[in-house]
Amino acid sequence: MSILSVGQSALNVAQIGVATTGHNIANAATPGYSRQVVQQGAIGGQNAGLTFIGSGTRVISVSRVYNEFLSGQVLTSQTSSSQLSTYTAQIKQIDNLLADQNAGLSPALQEFFTGVQSLSSDPNSAASRQALLSSGEALASRFQSLSGQISDVRQGLNSQIGTSVANINSYASQIAKLNDAIEKAQAGGEKTANDLLDQRDQAVFELSKEVKVSVVKQGESYNIYIGSGQGLVVGTRTSTLYAANSPTDPSRTQIGVRTSTGVTTLLEEKNLPGGNLGALFEFRSTTLEVAQNTLGRVAASFAAEFNAQHALGQTQTGEIGGKFFNAGAPQVSASNRNSAASTASVTAVISDASKLTVSDYRVQVVAATAPATVPGYKITRLADGKVSNLGGPVAPATSATLTVDGVDIGVTGTPVVNDEFLIRPVANGASGFSMALVNKADIAVGAPATTTTSSTNTGTGTIGVATVTATSALPNVTLAYNATTKTLSGFPTPLAVTVTANGTSTIYASGTSVPYTAGATIAFSGVNFALSGNPGDGDTFKVGPNVNGVGDNRNALLLGKLQTKNTLDGGTTSFQGAYTQLVSSIGNKTHELQVTSGAAASLLQQSITLQQSESGVNLDEEAGNLLRYQQAYQAAGKLIQTASTLFGVLLSLGN
Repeated sequence: MSILSVGQSALNVAQIGVATTGHNIANAATPGYSRQVVQQGAIGGQNAGLTFIGSGTRVISVSRVYNEFLSGQVLTSQTSSSQLSTYTAQIKQIDNLLADQNAGLSPALQEFFTGVQSLSSDPNSAASRQALLSSGEALASRFQSLSGQISDVRQGLNSQIGTSVANINSYASQIAKLNDAIEKAQAGGEKTANDLLDQRDQAVFELSKEVKVSVVKQGESYNIYIGSGQGLVVGTRTSTLYAANSPTDPSRTQIGVRTSTGVTTLLEEKNLPGGNLGALFEFRSTTLEVAQNTLGRVAASFAAEFNAQHALGQTQTGEIGGKFFNAGAPQVSASNRNSAASTASVTAVISDASKLTVSDYRVQVVAATAPATVPGYKITRLADGKVSNLGGPVAPATSATLTVDGVDIGVTGTPVVNDEFLIRPVANGASGFSMALVNKADIAVGAPATTTTSSTNTGTGTIGVATVTATSALPNVTLAYNATTKTLSGFPTPLAVTVTANGTSTIYASGTSVPYTAGATIAFSGVNFALSGNPGDGDTFKVGPNVNGVGDNRNALLLGKLQTKNTLDGGTTSFQGAYTQLVSSIGNKTHELQVTSGAAASLLQQSITLQQSESGVNLDEEAGNLLRYQQAYQAAGKLIQTASTLFGVLLSLGN
């Protein structure tokens, strides 16, 4: 090969080097760009007899500096960081809402019970009665407001899920198109489409912000799997995600997937972990719905307990107390995928508010199990997966009921296997909380039963204040003491009498004399009271209706005690305690997420820094390369000039 050809090859390589270096400099700030380097090699030498003489140089390839392991680390770190940061942003909304000293539930509860206590101090005060009604309205408004704001967060969450789905589909489409372009550009394996490869890796990186991503390389293409293995991109084919309403809860957005062949399937939330989408699902199931149900449970339980005690009282007009509050009823919804042939119906009624949980329940129709001949029902508590079974009706008109966690679940009709229903016992508890009582005179402050000791008694026996436990058959009797037998008589028939002394209860049949024990509590006909002292023979004690409740505050005192009474979680937690536990739990979770989110962001930055230290563009290094290629270009040009001079000398010799 001539010196001119050697110079030309060197000039070409230097020119490509300058162009590649310039390309690196121009894309130093381009997201996802990997620096490119020129790989050059010597052209095989020519046999000159005693030795081989070099023939110049050539460009073997222009390759990008890419580390697959480091890039994988960046993807994993990005998915984790996105999930934690999104979860943190979402939970802060709930934390700020519930913990607000002015907008939270605690101040409203405190104000309401302050009104109850004020009324108990002056039961005939019209102003105190009106103040209690006003504080009740304020409490109802607070429940509704908190529930409404949680619902707003839920709606915003549905919108964000839809946005995340749109982003995932967009990135999937980009990756599929880039797969096709790269396959065509690199056909034969002689060329590397560096910029296209960078664009595809960047699209995968952006996708990892939305959901967990797994990349499987097949030929020159990427097959992309998301979550727990759901195929998204296979070569140039893509599956499309779409947001859909839950079959059993239209307010809840779920994710479906439509394959390239048109087959659609609803995906379970647990199969789409990581990234923004995984964080939205996790926040909804572990925080948002728990907050909504906890608030609803407090509202439903408070209404039930307060109404129950209020119904044991007496109004200013002498009537038995009615409902003070309303609470939202359990929500039952049938799946829109249930068989058209099914006539099954499911109902839910709260029977024991103290046993309510914050869970929702799924009722499924399952195939008959011998000896049954018709389908049965499986009831699953969604919070922990606990299953309860209920035998199905034996005939279309027969019904069955199962009580689960204080909720009576009834089923009727003829079911079809795989029918499904969702029961949310307390989801609407707060949104449906309202005042049922509007007239201040209807507040049942007094008690409908009284006890009196006869003024003609000769002994020191006294009868205590009556406590009412039921109003269906209040007694009107006079009890007499027999000093010889040391018994009491005069109890109504046909009711039994329960005597509790020193923690031990004894039941006496109707019509029998009851032994007298000083200080013992006697209960019958829905009335409890205690007798003490030493009554004389023939002494009498009257238990009867309260004909004049004016000035009576006995029921108001009992209503006030509900503030600190442990009524939830099987009698271990008060209303205020349950709400405080929710606020504390969300506050602790928020702090935990802030810490872990910061750590994940730091880890992501470290991964990116490590990856960029190898694949990123260093402008100082590129400046050095530019100078080196410039010198090589100049030297190659000098070589060509020398070859031209030599050639001119040869021509002159010929003349």
